[in-house]
Amino acid sequence: MPFFEVYWRGECIADAGDLEEALTCYTQVRPKDLGWQEAWDQAEAESDPPPVVCRYRSFEAFLDNEEALETIPVTVAMLETAGSEA
Repeated sequence: MPFFEVYWRGECIADAGDLEEALTCYTQVRPKDLGWQEAWDQAEAESDPPPVVCRYRSFEAFLDNEEALETIPVTVAMLETAGSEA
């Protein structure tokens, strides 16, 4: 079973069992007074890395320090879609 780590502004904010759950985790960090585009622009203006989700083969692979199978770039559209479903 895959394992996902969720990153916002260069920090791991959560982990998840699938990509949908991982994207939903971003609702934890969205500023209440900003939309996703504004939050994205603010992070970019502060030279923070863009959000990504890292997919590992399994939780055990993650614990064994295996490389991520994939690093998924997160877009504003993905954040908006996940936020509307939460």
